[in-house]
Amino acid sequence: MRAFGTSQGGKRREDIRFLTGEGRYMADLLPEGALHAAFLRAPVAHGRITALDLDDARALPGVCGIWTGDDLMAAGVDGALWAVIARDPRGRSGAAPARPILSDGVMRHMGEPVALVVATTRAAALDAIEAIALDYDELPTHLALAPGGSAIHAQAPDNLAFDWMLGDTATLDAAFARAAHVTRLPVRQNRLMAASLEPRAALAEWDGKRLHLAFNGQGVWNMKRELARMLGLAPGDVRVTTPDVGGGFGMKAMGYPEYFAIAQAARELGAPVAWISDRAEAMLSDNGARDLTSEAEMAFDAGHRIIGYRVFTRSNLGAYNSQFAQNIQSELFSKVFTGVYDIPAALLHVQGIYTNTTPVDAYRGAGRPEAITLIERVMDMAARELGLSPFDLRRRNFIAPDQFPYPTAAGMAYDVGDFAQVLARAEAAGDVAGFEARRTESAARGRLRGLGLSCYIESILGEDSEGAAVEFQPDGAVNLYVGTQSNGQGHETVYARYLADLTGLDADSITIVQGDSDRIARGGGTGGSRSVTVQTLATHGTVVQMVAAFAEFLEQALGAGPFTFDDGIFQAPATNHRLTLTEAVELARAQGRDDLTRHEKRSQLPGRSFPNGAHLCEVEIDPETGALELARYLAFDDFGNLLHPALVQGQVHGGVAQGYGQAVREEALFDDQGQLLTGSFMDYAMPRATDLPMFGFESVPTPSPNNPMGMKGCGEAGTVGAIAAITNAALDALWPAGVRQVEMPLTPVRIWGWLQDAAKNPPTP
Repeated sequence: MRAFGTSQGGKRREDIRFLTGEGRYMADLLPEGALHAAFLRAPVAHGRITALDLDDARALPGVCGIWTGDDLMAAGVDGALWAVIARDPRGRSGAAPARPILSDGVMRHMGEPVALVVATTRAAALDAIEAIALDYDELPTHLALAPGGSAIHAQAPDNLAFDWMLGDTATLDAAFARAAHVTRLPVRQNRLMAASLEPRAALAEWDGKRLHLAFNGQGVWNMKRELARMLGLAPGDVRVTTPDVGGGFGMKAMGYPEYFAIAQAARELGAPVAWISDRAEAMLSDNGARDLTSEAEMAFDAGHRIIGYRVFTRSNLGAYNSQFAQNIQSELFSKVFTGVYDIPAALLHVQGIYTNTTPVDAYRGAGRPEAITLIERVMDMAARELGLSPFDLRRRNFIAPDQFPYPTAAGMAYDVGDFAQVLARAEAAGDVAGFEARRTESAARGRLRGLGLSCYIESILGEDSEGAAVEFQPDGAVNLYVGTQSNGQGHETVYARYLADLTGLDADSITIVQGDSDRIARGGGTGGSRSVTVQTLATHGTVVQMVAAFAEFLEQALGAGPFTFDDGIFQAPATNHRLTLTEAVELARAQGRDDLTRHEKRSQLPGRSFPNGAHLCEVEIDPETGALELARYLAFDDFGNLLHPALVQGQVHGGVAQGYGQAVREEALFDDQGQLLTGSFMDYAMPRATDLPMFGFESVPTPSPNNPMGMKGCGEAGTVGAIAAITNAALDALWPAGVRQVEMPLTPVRIWGWLQDAAKNPPTP
């Protein structure tokens, strides 16, 4: 039996229902008679509640109940939301202040839930919110990305959430002392929103014994565990499900206060309670991403080889520790912070800072885009300072193929790669040699043209094991139970086709079962580019076990053997016994072997895989307006073996679009009082189809040895590679005009301002 399938094409089968209006999203699931929830949210970034008068709101028609933080505590729901706390190699742990479901009397960011109203209609719930009288004393805000200022939590009086360090200071100091050249670069990475097509939503139901929560998340098992803990229920008394999900990007992987609040309301009211966020509420309450500043230094010897790299970063956590934030901006940032380069000495120092803003957590890449954007911008600047081609400087410093598995500064082991091969292919297929002619042509039209390069690597994250179960139904249908959760990536297509290819089953007969904690006991969910790699590994393991079980059964039932299984057929030598898997199942069922109708196994990766690639970008800038146009974008990626190239290409395209959004358009902004300034799409600029050319994509694979399929994952690779490629291209376009530093987002007003400044104050040659 082959480990790697041959089914390499075809359309996504789930698109039929999505495009014909047959998708089942959270708003489609509300049962008749469901009550509606709305939240009173903090109107200021920092304030102490002095009075909360609910009487007028309670008296309004349709209002079924109102809850405050005190009400939840009185009901015994007094736990804090769970979050991972960073612990660095020196054993130092981060701060762990409690994050309440509803405000504990102090409002710490604009939009923090203060009270929950449940009513018969959404309109009635919103009317009741307006009728609540909230009095408060404003407190000083802390918004600077630095320790100090007015304390947000008593547990962190200087607003320092964590102070995390990896590496040896003395070794780095020695490397920099003997360096022939040092490049220093400050890089700011702008704050982002997820802006998923479908905002967050949940439905809670209580039948008197068990709680059911349906929500549009990225995995049901953490939520099941936390609901049981927070509400004091036995795990067996909690069921969590997830329907179709309209985009997640990591933002929907976390537990949020709203889910726990409506669960308790449903339990007290004995009726289903639904909460459907609107866009304005999402922008106030969804976790943010990025929002960090870094100072990077890179030391080179006389031969332009890197001998040392050190980074000091301050990362905004917002007002609370969100679920993964401390870990993402410290440990996971460190996983690939040295990129694709052979760096003998490296040091990473990260400080997490609490501010009076919405919490910030892991999504749109989870630490990898931040790390790669930083090092690729430093490499680009170093090439300029050294008078070297950015291609040549990277080639001199790549990890060589014979160095794999390569131990990184963070203790990871890169599995395999040929970075020089990928770059060579990018340089040739991208016609880098013809760039100067394209630049000249652009100049003739009054445009500044630039070429940007980014050589990236990322790691698949999350749990490194997964389970799969194959179940045969009497009518011939087959269920494949998976522990991941599709948010639109095409899992139903690729999982069904992979199982069909391994077994000879009809892919159309296979139903993918996901997102139900009652039907699937354990799973790692989706995030960190893990899904297809770990889930197909699990499916492969289950099929191997299943084939062995059927081979043994057939030998006993037919008195022949040993049976082999190839191309979907069981056969024994020197006999005419040839059975498909479906026929073997029917024979087993006829002989009372119902135990053979379900097979389940959990498999673990022997090691993680590391997707990598080289992205080339060309931009044109109008110096009269500062407008930037993405003229060409080519992605050359090593994802190992591809299971479904069309799905991979779609993931890359989406990732590059998100990278463009960060580099050029998007930025979440707060004023000096912590009020959100970008609370709608009138203010928060999203990428548009007209902004983007047709992206080029080419696979340049080196199969991973860490899974039988030779895969590497691809979900976030486009974003990881795109941000620096676009930013480097912009700087390359502006460099001849005297601009020496750029910042994201690359908006027209910023670019125009840099050009004006450079004209007035030309740089020293």
